Amino acid sequence: MTSNPQHNTAQDPIVEIERLHVRFGHQLVLREINLKITRGQSLAIIGESGCGKTVLLKTIIGLIKPTEGHVIFDGQRLDELNERDLSALRPRFGLVFQSAALFDSMTVGQNVAFPLRQQGRGDQEIQRLVLARLAEVGLPDSVVSKKPAELSGGMRKRVGVARAAIVNPEVMLYDEPTTGLDPIVSDVINELMMRTRRHTSVTSVIVTHDMRTARKVADRVVMIYPASRLAPGEPQIIFDGPPSELDRAGDRRVRQFVRGEAGERLMEMLQVASQLQGSE
Repeated sequence: MTSNPQHNTAQDPIVEIERLHVRFGHQLVLREINLKITRGQSLAIIGESGCGKTVLLKTIIGLIKPTEGHVIFDGQRLDELNERDLSALRPRFGLVFQSAALFDSMTVGQNVAFPLRQQGRGDQEIQRLVLARLAEVGLPDSVVSKKPAELSGGMRKRVGVARAAIVNPEVMLYDEPTTGLDPIVSDVINELMMRTRRHTSVTSVIVTHDMRTARKVADRVVMIYPASRLAPGEPQIIFDGPPSELDRAGDRRVRQFVRGEAGERLMEMLQVASQLQGSE
């Protein structure tokens, strides 16, 4: 498939995931995932730890290859692209890692400039764009010469957003953007994600277990349930809808997750503990 950007509309899916399976050895992480992400949408992917949220994110950008099924980005099947074509496609994505993943040996300015250096941009243009992006995420010019270790966790996350956004990607992917941050700084990051989307009309995909982030930033929420605990034939996506419907979702597992209730998971853990004690 080839893309035809001039005929794309806001209602077209920019990402399509069809019958996706991802297995690592004997462990099935993603099972029969079908998902379409519309241009300009802000999608939150929620679910408990280990359910495959980050694996799905990395599959969308082509960092992990599906065991079965495929991902289509703007009309192109990623599994049909060679590594050179994939590398050419990746600047259309911006990825904000959970830990910010900044280069410790580089200054903030060098970190943010890195994608532009890869594109061969000139020094004056790079300096202008770096300062502009840092200003957009609320960081002063004085941080340009600092190393990541000299910054707070929230500031490092903002530098990560600036670096991801500097090449004007069509899709921004956020992996647990508020993990490890206090509620005030988390809200700063949430506001930043919302402002980035408003100013650029970028499509946003946010992997998070923070329900405040999901409710505030997303206009659509998808919940993934661990493949290992699904009944045969049961879909792994157990919720797909607006944040306003989370509390009255028909599936009790969704309601328990958003309320922070252990529910069946606690019973499973107690059963495992009992079995271990019985074997001693």
